[in-house]
Amino acid sequence: MNTLSIFLQATPQGGNSSMMLIMMGVMFVGFYFLMIRPQMKKQKQEKNFQETLKVGTRVVLTSGLHGRIAQVQDDGFVIETLSGKLKFEKAAVSREFTETRFGDKAKAAEKTAEKAADKKEIETEKK
Repeated sequence: MNTLSIFLQATPQGGNSSMMLIMMGVMFVGFYFLMIRPQMKKQKQEKNFQETLKVGTRVVLTSGLHGRIAQVQDDGFVIETLSGKLKFEKAAVSREFTETRFGDKAKAAEKTAEKAADKKEIETEKK
């Protein structure tokens, strides 16, 4: 008699299965917009950043190493540090050092250095 009363109290499962599928779909859409999509956007930004780096840019690697890009290769960078030149993968570069540390001052200093280099080239061409 005891098991019979347990079976009689159970709710029918027919109507809940469609509701369960709807809830699973809502959860998947929520995960996509809250977790998957922002991660894909971040990966795209990092890849774009790594592809736009050029020789002479000061960078910080994921290991914390600071240096200047001496050479750009297909599979990585040659980073010049105080101890010498080292080769790293492109994924090892985490951020640009000059922009994060000095901001607009570094960009102005780079433009001034470029103008000075251009003036020197013009003077040597005249001679």
